[in-house]
Amino acid sequence: MMNQIEMLVKQTNDAYNWTNKLLNSVPYHKWKDTPKVMDSNICWQAGHILVGIYFHSIMVVIGHQMDVLQKIPLKDYADRFMDKSPEEAAENVNPEELYEQLLFMQQKSIQTLSALPESGLDNALEPSPTPHPIAHNKFEALDWNIKHTMWHCGQLGMLKRVVDERFDFGLKR
Repeated sequence: MMNQIEMLVKQTNDAYNWTNKLLNSVPYHKWKDTPKVMDSNICWQAGHILVGIYFHSIMVVIGHQMDVLQKIPLKDYADRFMDKSPEEAAENVNPEELYEQLLFMQQKSIQTLSALPESGLDNALEPSPTPHPIAHNKFEALDWNIKHTMWHCGQLGMLKRVVDERFDFGLKR
């Protein structure tokens, strides 16, 4: 039987794997396409997920991490992928670089989660200038990270269908 940390790691990995399957299935040259019917794009979704992972599974769990802040322009990304329109957010963004940064953030998130003691899951969140909109403790923040990522996976799936083609889940038709 899995303990809570092992279960959170498994579910987080599953959410990240679904994100990556969807992102890998859309050619980079289509990442900035913003269909009117959705008013979103793959670039904005990937950047928003990246910022969300940092906030929900790292910053409020163990505090700011200098290695992440040195590698990824998170202040710019928070402004870009939280407050700007998808078209504005995608300006001057290299989709390949953004995807590499997302993979780094996912890896850092899993490392952080894997190193947590199970006894600390009920602990209060680390102080943050922005209050967490959902969570009151570390477990709730990590659990929300999974839900938030999968919520955006649904949006990625719909975007893929509109800008590229239906995702092939391997189902027989």
